[in-house]
Amino acid sequence: MSLAVIEKLTALSDKNLMDIDRAKENGVKVAGIFCLYAPVELVVAAGAIPVSLCGTRNEPVAAAEKILPRNLCPLIKSSFGFAATDSCPFFHASDLVIAETTCDGKKKMFELLKAYRPVHVMQLPQHQEPEKALPYWRRQIELLKERIEAEFQVTITPNRLSSAIRTMNRERLALKDLMDQTKVRPSPVSGLELLTIKHRLSFLMDKEEVWALLREATEEVRQRALRGESHFTERSPRILLTGTPVGLGSEKVLRLIEESGASVVVMENCSGYKKAFTVEENGDPMGAIAAQYLQIPCSCMSPNPGRYELLGSLIEEFQVDGVVDLGWQACHTYLIESYTVQKFVEENFQLPFLQIETDYSDADSERLRVRIEAFLEMARQ
Repeated sequence: MSLAVIEKLTALSDKNLMDIDRAKENGVKVAGIFCLYAPVELVVAAGAIPVSLCGTRNEPVAAAEKILPRNLCPLIKSSFGFAATDSCPFFHASDLVIAETTCDGKKKMFELLKAYRPVHVMQLPQHQEPEKALPYWRRQIELLKERIEAEFQVTITPNRLSSAIRTMNRERLALKDLMDQTKVRPSPVSGLELLTIKHRLSFLMDKEEVWALLREATEEVRQRALRGESHFTERSPRILLTGTPVGLGSEKVLRLIEESGASVVVMENCSGYKKAFTVEENGDPMGAIAAQYLQIPCSCMSPNPGRYELLGSLIEEFQVDGVVDLGWQACHTYLIESYTVQKFVEENFQLPFLQIETDYSDADSERLRVRIEAFLEMARQ
């Protein structure tokens, strides 16, 4: 029982790379993006191709450790390793890399990354207080706009930016609709299937195609639900996965949860519901982008109340039976924040909570499996 849309996305991978190559031959520019804070609307408005950059696999880590310290977040090492070995075709194609200072490790890594590609670093504010942080953050977005215009030899007009906002809002609403299908009990789609769809779509260049495939995936999942088909049963624990982002290659914890009989019905992280926002379509487009992106509830913000608000709403909407908080090794902001997330979950919802710190390797998989199985026994009660 596999989704046809996943097979289609797999078949599209090579074609997409060829399409990007042809577009570049015709003068179209490519912007590589690492983080959710990078306003993709500016890239779309410039007529360029936004692509997610690789950083979810363990293979490039060894190459990165020849330059970076070993006790560093695997996401940072993987991202840098792909660049250093020139093994990520999307980084290779990027005419500009948009980076952001979400942590000390990343911002220092970006200094080294400039040896491989032009990099523009957005300096994030430390907090989200609108009266203080918003003017500063808007200026960062204006600087990015100026850099894109200079690098790509284009002018990003307000009309083009407003059109890009509508395009990205439509895509994110379609993504939310797909993720909402897991509210059905039992879920008609696995967390791994959802991750596979979202991950592969993030590399496609054609925004119209991305939107159409999201709608196709949603309809296929709906039809599966109408037929009563599911990988799970009514008794399968429904799990919320929070914490650091996950992609194909770093899905170890998600996979172990579902192999142990539970259903990951929602991911609160940057791979999931943090993406499900829309930008105001009326008024000043630059101001709307700045205001909305500033609200992203990342642990790099101090304090970070939005994360708890989002967690609370998702726990209730998706009828969650337990929460797993994933932190990549040496990701200090998420690992420290785990303490207050656990208190929030246990005191407000009386749900079992499991905190996991790991890296991209499989070395600890069996130990994690034992911990996850014990946790799921509590979630079943």
